[in-house]
Amino acid sequence: MNGWILATTTFFASGVEFVEAATIVLAVGTAVAWRTAIAGTLAAVAALTVLVGLGGPLLANAGSLRTIQLIVGPFLILFGIGWLRKAAWRFAGLKPQRDEQAAFARELGRLRDPKEAGRGFAVAFQGVFVEGLEVAVIVVTFAASRPGELAWSIGGAVVALLAVAIAAFALRAPFARVPENALKALVGVMLFALGTFWTGEGLDLRWWAGDATLFVLAIGIALLAAATSVALRARRAGA
Repeated sequence: MNGWILATTTFFASGVEFVEAATIVLAVGTAVAWRTAIAGTLAAVAALTVLVGLGGPLLANAGSLRTIQLIVGPFLILFGIGWLRKAAWRFAGLKPQRDEQAAFARELGRLRDPKEAGRGFAVAFQGVFVEGLEVAVIVVTFAASRPGELAWSIGGAVVALLAVAIAAFALRAPFARVPENALKALVGVMLFALGTFWTGEGLDLRWWAGDATLFVLAIGIALLAAATSVALRARRAGA
């Protein structure tokens, strides 16, 4: 069960980040050259692969499972809170919704500026690497908290990368219809739930329903996030 949960979480987290990276790569391909965009993307993917390949085993062997869970659990909780905070602000109207079409137009205009000539490779590399770095951190921490399950984490990220890459190649346009903000909220809930679950295990807490407790935690966190968003929207409307 844990393997599928890890793979699903990394799939959604990776998908969200890779959609944003694809917007940058598409802009580079359109404004500069597709060969440049693909080269920058492959270089960034290779760098991220090395980080995951080295970081996962090193962190997994750094100490006892309990110690690692007490480190990784709170870290994932903070990660999840960050994603949920942004999602709540967006749904409450306090932060603009992510618009890939607008982001694509801005990036395209910047790349067509004569001052940016020759930076296509660097822009593609930076876009993929920066967006993928957060995914790499999540993949590595997952592997540390569940020794032997690095393959599940990497698998989820790889499937997301392939899905986004194939869709981007086929469409040659930004993912304007992808419910990116809703997906970010979902990932935030999953990270928060996993972090809470692993922190409890690190504290020798026996969850009443075993792995199934994750779903209960996720539902509770989702309801709390929704209530927070509604309260923020009401406060904004009454201001």
